[in-house]
Amino acid sequence: MRTGQQYIESLKDNRCIYIDGERVKDVTTHPAFTGIIDTVAGLYDIAIDAKNNMTYVTEDGTIANKIFMIPRSREDLQERREAISKWAEATYGFVGRSPDHVASFLASFAGASHVFERGGERFKDNIVNFYKMVRDNDLYVTYVIIPPQVDRSKAAHELDEKYVAMAVYEEREDGIVVRGSQMLGTGSAVCNYLFCSVISPLRPGDEDYAISFAVPMDAPGLKLYARPSYAQDKPSTFDYPLSTQFDESDSFVVFDDVFIPWEQVFVYKNIDLVKAQFHETPAHALGNNQAQIRFTTKLKFIIGVARKIAEMNGIDKFPQVQEKLGELASIASCVEGMMLASEYYCIDDKNGLVRPNPRFLYGIVGMQDTIYSNVIKILRELTGGGVLQGPSTYKEIINPESAGDINKYIRAGSADSTQKIKLFKLAWDIVGSEFGGRHQQYEMFYNGAPFVVKGYSFRNYGYHEATNLVNRFLESYQFPQ
Repeated sequence: MRTGQQYIESLKDNRCIYIDGERVKDVTTHPAFTGIIDTVAGLYDIAIDAKNNMTYVTEDGTIANKIFMIPRSREDLQERREAISKWAEATYGFVGRSPDHVASFLASFAGASHVFERGGERFKDNIVNFYKMVRDNDLYVTYVIIPPQVDRSKAAHELDEKYVAMAVYEEREDGIVVRGSQMLGTGSAVCNYLFCSVISPLRPGDEDYAISFAVPMDAPGLKLYARPSYAQDKPSTFDYPLSTQFDESDSFVVFDDVFIPWEQVFVYKNIDLVKAQFHETPAHALGNNQAQIRFTTKLKFIIGVARKIAEMNGIDKFPQVQEKLGELASIASCVEGMMLASEYYCIDDKNGLVRPNPRFLYGIVGMQDTIYSNVIKILRELTGGGVLQGPSTYKEIINPESAGDINKYIRAGSADSTQKIKLFKLAWDIVGSEFGGRHQQYEMFYNGAPFVVKGYSFRNYGYHEATNLVNRFLESYQFPQ
């Protein structure tokens, strides 16, 4: 376990990040990243504080963060959820790739390490050893598992240039060299290690792309190209409370002949095994379970904003407004209920692990794109023009020349001007800022294109129960005698 300050110190390495046409000298002091780094540091301080009950004794007798738990019972899933919820509440659900996300994948990999053994005994040992190293050093790992958007109609090996997507360039006695690129490195600029693989379907001939490995962020040849920052040009946290604290950044990742020692390789040129690591282990289910815990908190927060705005504007007594608030309550209750149901009806697998019930887990995952869009639409309707009438920054509130007008005209019956402006600026950061727009896109494509996401629900519902009901009814009557 480490403190927030120890996490910050761990980022002071030779990592290569480009933003605004320049290489970042120190990610811990660059204004594009200081907000999210401080936020993540706060998560580590929460976890290490004994009163938050976020630690457990590992199988090896060490003390670790519960985000690394390998769940073997329903009670383990509950403990894990309660720990993850504390972090989700600290970020109000707006940090999607916090350290608990990929920790869920790594715990699943280690718990079902026999899957990796199909590629060779050493790969099983590699994934277990890497998991333990990350767990016992409390490291922040995120991932890149999607090839770049070049031509989705072609397999990776069919592209005009072989090394556009990440692939094995050279095999050496002590490791491999990889070349190419991957998207979408959310949180990669501020993590310690990057887990690299491919979750998109691969085809015969794609063997050089069918790999899985981990790489430290300061590895020579590893380059990150960050998207524009939504934090660094903002006048204050008062004006952009979410953008300035929770912009975790997304980066395009380039592998310019990056050397990976064999000890950090988990899958090697094995198309079937690249898929199996996500779906034959509990990894995909536990990763999405963490995401749904976060999503539940995020929806609660947004609904809280909607309710406070309705109360502040005195419209919460209108039946049509209560209808909208009731719709938000129904949506949030369904998401939370399905998340809890997936935990309660968890499934034991043959390896002594439990995973959330996929029927309920993926039922909500399959609706996440429309759920979030609908929630944002309702919040927009409730805020109306209020998010557009506020002052440009907090400076008009404190400037004696403008303060009188602001205090007199921009207020509510139940709140003064500062309270109202503060709430509506928060609402704008959800529905209208670049940060807010990014989050809508993020939730829409969290698990890929809609047909991919709804495919998970299709494959995990259990249609035999439904069709058996229909068959039983059809068999209950015949032609009249």
